[in-house]
Amino acid sequence: MRVPIIAGNWKMYKTVGEAVNFVRELAGRVAGVSGVETVVCPPFTALAAVAAELSKQGAGIVPGAQNMYWENEGAYTGEIAPGMLKEVGCRYVILGHSERRRYFGETDAAVNKKVHAALAHDLIPIVCVGERLEERESGTTEDVVRGQVEGALAGLTARQAAGLVVAYEPVWAIGTGRTASAADAQQVNGFIRKLLVDLFGETAAGAVRIQYGGSVKPGNTAELMAQPDIDGALVGGAGLKADSFAGIITNAVGAGPGVGRL
Repeated sequence: MRVPIIAGNWKMYKTVGEAVNFVRELAGRVAGVSGVETVVCPPFTALAAVAAELSKQGAGIVPGAQNMYWENEGAYTGEIAPGMLKEVGCRYVILGHSERRRYFGETDAAVNKKVHAALAHDLIPIVCVGERLEERESGTTEDVVRGQVEGALAGLTARQAAGLVVAYEPVWAIGTGRTASAADAQQVNGFIRKLLVDLFGETAAGAVRIQYGGSVKPGNTAELMAQPDIDGALVGGAGLKADSFAGIITNAVGAGPGVGRL
């Protein structure tokens, strides 16, 4: 069963106090909601406090990180090791986000090293892929996404791949207010599913949860989630307010084929 997964990427927002207050309010708003997995990914500075508050609330929301390095330890100033994330209670880690690629020069090869390191520490990678506007307009979306998927997941076994989350985030839709139509998002998510079949087989590909990300809001969640290959959302701006993020979580439940698919 592919349980829908809604993850909030907070990026470089929220102090420790703001983060704790947010998850406390969110837990109250989604109390009793079932059938969906909820992840919040605060800045590194707030991870321990958020994990502690979520444990106290017992709402079933789990913490994730926005990035990590692939080495276990060493002289890597400013980096975070996978074991450090695991120690503070992280279950997920976002890898290969377009902003990491664009601003910090991350390559598919680097993302691949991080994916392997995350899995070795029992962290679940949320692997981001997606095309820029000029790539979409030139008709190379599938070529770009294929290269990112194959590069990021190189060397994985079918068993490892089955536990992944892949997030399709068209770069042109992140933080712009522009959203791919449900049909457009499904087209690319379906293409990713077929790639995974070619790489890892039907069984593993059928188990991978594929999110859509890019200006997701409460109002478009149900339509997106009703698509057969959209299993959740990676949420940016709307994930920074408890009411809108709770609305996305609530609207993801019972939205159609996106819930409990085999």
